[in-house]
Amino acid sequence: MRPGALAFRVGLPIAVFLAVILAPNPDGLTDQGQRALAVMAMAVVLWATETLHIAVTGMMSVVVLMLINAVDDVSVALYGFSQPVTYFLVGILTLGMAVHRSGLAERMAVHLIRFAGGNPKLLYVQMLAAFAGLTFALPSASTRGAIMVHVYEQVMEHWGVEKTAPLNKAIMMAMGGLNRLGSTALLAGGITPVVASALIADFGGIDAFSWTRWFILMAVPFYLVLIFGGLVVYLMFRSGFTLPPGAGTVDLKTGPIQTKEIKAGLIALGTALLWFTDFAHGLSPAVPALIAMTIILLPGVGLLTWREFETNMGWANFFVIASSLSLANALIISGAAGWFADTLVGSVEGLRGHPTLILLAMSGAAAMVRAVMPNISGYLAFIIPVAMSTGSALGLNPVVCGLAVVVVGDSVVYYPASATASVFIYQRAEIRAPEVVRMGIFMTVIAVGVLFTIVLPYWSMVGESLTP
Repeated sequence: MRPGALAFRVGLPIAVFLAVILAPNPDGLTDQGQRALAVMAMAVVLWATETLHIAVTGMMSVVVLMLINAVDDVSVALYGFSQPVTYFLVGILTLGMAVHRSGLAERMAVHLIRFAGGNPKLLYVQMLAAFAGLTFALPSASTRGAIMVHVYEQVMEHWGVEKTAPLNKAIMMAMGGLNRLGSTALLAGGITPVVASALIADFGGIDAFSWTRWFILMAVPFYLVLIFGGLVVYLMFRSGFTLPPGAGTVDLKTGPIQTKEIKAGLIALGTALLWFTDFAHGLSPAVPALIAMTIILLPGVGLLTWREFETNMGWANFFVIASSLSLANALIISGAAGWFADTLVGSVEGLRGHPTLILLAMSGAAAMVRAVMPNISGYLAFIIPVAMSTGSALGLNPVVCGLAVVVVGDSVVYYPASATASVFIYQRAEIRAPEVVRMGIFMTVIAVGVLFTIVLPYWSMVGESLTP
């Protein structure tokens, strides 16, 4: 990196922090609120520019909260580290790691591809279905993508499809841009639903989301966005959905099933059953995840040694989610989120009494924030408290406002480097940035369209109407 670019990326977050904290205190904003906003602004810039590792940015932000007295107590700054959802994430990542390392996930992917025979259209449809289906066993979109990309590359190679060919681009574009949508539909689907559900529950003053309740609310929007997004990708590259002459059925080898695969399958199935039946036993979703984690790490019984766990778990996720929850909590406790929302309320006061237009304006603002904030945890930590405060002040259901900005923000990837689950896939397929931007614009339109035409009436039917 050139010295000038490095100086800019280091100096910009410092300048933003100083500009916010040294500015005259606006009416209605407490000193602590101004300090919390300064820390959040610095974190947003650091997450957007990726000057520091995303986990380092999160931890540094928590430390700065304490150093400048943006919070009254260290327990407030470390709020995210005490929340069950943080350990829920560790549990589901451990489960996904065990399924992956056992070989079960790759076996499942291979069998799905075998069913397609020599039909590229059926292969594509089954891949879209696998994004949702494999999530139950392999919650992490990054891990799913890392497994599936190799399997599908074997198929493309067997069929003689070049990397730059439309069919390969369609497969890889869908894998990079749509794969994670299957994850967010499940509470156990990774960092996005874990962070979002915790923030919405905390700020909305409601009980933590059960696995079933989250699935009821979010399966419809995200599966619909997945379907329509898949159709858009197909139309973009439809000329490639014809096999080259001489291509035949793919014969992918899997070998005999291993004991460790059976263990992984039984653990994943048992955990899923506990999540599905939470309405009967009332256990927090974190409990089945931690039960699975404990079994997986038991010597002689489980699938991973402690050394394998601590080496491969991906601890950055733990620190990112915990620090994001802490930052969001600091905005709420200090009153900064409320002040920010009041400011937005003033700018859209003319829309009062028009809840759909208010939510539409909120969705547009969320899309713009997402375009400049590649880190999904940072986006959620900032936008959810603001959206819910604004909605509440204008007479909207704050839970619906929170859910809506999750749908809009997590449905899009605007550029290759904006998602760790996508960047390596785009690189392998030689997909150019303009193609990703075009897809991001299409997905924004799809997400907003699905939200307002189908999802809002559906949410009202299941007890979450836009106006309480």
